[in-house]
Amino acid sequence: MSETTSALIAGFLGIVTGGPARFLVIRHHEHHQRSAPLATAVATGGGGAEVPAAGETPGPRPLWPVVRRPPLLEVVMAAVWALLALRVWPAHPAALPAYLVLGFACVTLAVIDFDTRLLPDRLTFPAFALVAVLLLVASLVEHDLGRMLRGLEAALAGSAGLLVLVFISPGGMGRGDVKFALVLGLALGWLGWDALLAGFAAAFLIGGVAALVAVLVLRMGRKAHIPFGPWLAAGTLLAILAATPPPS
Repeated sequence: MSETTSALIAGFLGIVTGGPARFLVIRHHEHHQRSAPLATAVATGGGGAEVPAAGETPGPRPLWPVVRRPPLLEVVMAAVWALLALRVWPAHPAALPAYLVLGFACVTLAVIDFDTRLLPDRLTFPAFALVAVLLLVASLVEHDLGRMLRGLEAALAGSAGLLVLVFISPGGMGRGDVKFALVLGLALGWLGWDALLAGFAAAFLIGGVAALVAVLVLRMGRKAHIPFGPWLAAGTLLAILAATPPPS
């Protein structure tokens, strides 16, 4: 099967899976709306219960009216899946299912993080487990278990790096970002250490630009919490597309 055919098939399947992604986003939004008034824990950014400070009101959610209805997520998922298939299939066809699952997780969790400033464990942990199993199968098919070992090492390295930043600057990111980095580091490390470095560097670069735009253009306060999960997802996807060879 050619890379063009694989991209078309993946794009069509991406449209189909955009519906379940939107369902998960809406379900988590509703759960967050019910549980937020009862939360009493200290805010932890992307990983725990987020509690507004005294007198603070929840920020606007400009994407929400669009996200809850088709076809935004369907179109985005189709584009992400098609691009992943176009780049991953020629070099690592057995690994494509793993990267499609990763693409689904990146799109879904990015929207959830934008909406609730949370990255739910009940999505990040299953994503890590499923991607790990699929990459292990791909490693066996390619007779290269070294890729899997490197991916696991990269997952720990990427997550540990973010954990250090959480301790240094607790307001910069949350524990959810640290957990999300496990699956992102695994997928990047499976391709190579260069992909891992490129993915996280791109995430910080995009996140920094977004923060500047938020402060200078949107006039948000310097202490406004800007979720980091979407930039982690974007940097990872860009690095995967750059790390895999272009179609011939």
